[in-house]
Amino acid sequence: MSDRDPQPVERQLPTEEARDLLALVRDIAQREIAPKAAEEEDAGRFPREVFTLLSESGLLGLPYDAEYGGGDQPYEVYLQVLEELAAARLTVGLGVSVHTLASYALATYGTKQQQVEHLPAMLGGGLLGAYCLSEPSSGSDAASLRTKAVRDGDQWVINGTKAWITHGGIADFYTVMARTGEDGPRGITAFLVPGDAPGLSGALPEKKMGMKGSPTAQVHLDNVRVGDDRRIGEEGQGFSIALSALDSGRLGIAACAIGLAQAALDEAVRYATGRRQFGHPIADFQGLRFMIADMATQIEAGRALYLAAARLRDAGKPFAKQAAMAKLHCTDAAMKVTTDAVQILGGYGYTADFPAERYMREAKVLQIVEGTNQIQRMVIARHVAGPEGR
Repeated sequence: MSDRDPQPVERQLPTEEARDLLALVRDIAQREIAPKAAEEEDAGRFPREVFTLLSESGLLGLPYDAEYGGGDQPYEVYLQVLEELAAARLTVGLGVSVHTLASYALATYGTKQQQVEHLPAMLGGGLLGAYCLSEPSSGSDAASLRTKAVRDGDQWVINGTKAWITHGGIADFYTVMARTGEDGPRGITAFLVPGDAPGLSGALPEKKMGMKGSPTAQVHLDNVRVGDDRRIGEEGQGFSIALSALDSGRLGIAACAIGLAQAALDEAVRYATGRRQFGHPIADFQGLRFMIADMATQIEAGRALYLAAARLRDAGKPFAKQAAMAKLHCTDAAMKVTTDAVQILGGYGYTADFPAERYMREAKVLQIVEGTNQIQRMVIARHVAGPEGR
């Protein structure tokens, strides 16, 4: 419809290797992901073959050590890869982010022996991971989780139900937080559970308003046995591991949100510059031009915010506050930008013939996952104003 195609995002990348990596990702996204995204999302189809391709291309372990099959890339680069993937299809970008989150505990807190034994397959062997913290009765209050792991000799027996698990029922491994001691955060331990462990099962996937191609399901653990060699970190360290993982995971969600918002802006610009009313492209009308300017500004601000947080992380500096800010701003921006994209397309924006309505439905979940945006505001306020009830 338009003679003006959106231009690729101008990225500030630290190395020539990173530029080549982003070029590879864009090529895969344009050839293998974007063309089938609308049809497969409508059908609720999970693109497992895409994740196999990403694994074979070295894209499922980018921020982890090359010694174990990772890409040795800084978060500054990894997050921009996520953004490109999410712009092509959020199911893929978010799926890579969740896989990275699921690998974090072992890659960061595992013993050398555990890392040698498991990480190569997790990072480059075609496996897909899931992260199990939330439960039916503990979402934002994750420290109140009830899933229990009881020691039996050199094994642990795990019982409980996890909820809202991305890749639930199809993952090859699960990073599971379970209670091994007292109530509260100090009684939680992390475990690496194989996807084919006897007693582990996934419920039917949730029926969602968006991201229908990404399975989200409860995961049941019924007398699941794992050896003590699959305990990650010390007993009672699981909650701190979980929070540390979420700081990094929130940056992944922020990058995915900006990718989705960028896709919505590109669609709005493509439509507005091609659609003519009253003898002019509707992009000539000031009301729409101001909307497009605001959308672009929110996206650039979000990208700068998540990259600033990533650079702090890469430098080994505290970044939890900035990660919460990035997750908050970027996901709120994605919701606003996708809503405005629907408005710019008018009646067409409300139909499934154009992707704007799908982007809008998908954006909503990003304000909820990996800590609702209300929780992000609590985290930010504690950093700025101190803890509550002093």
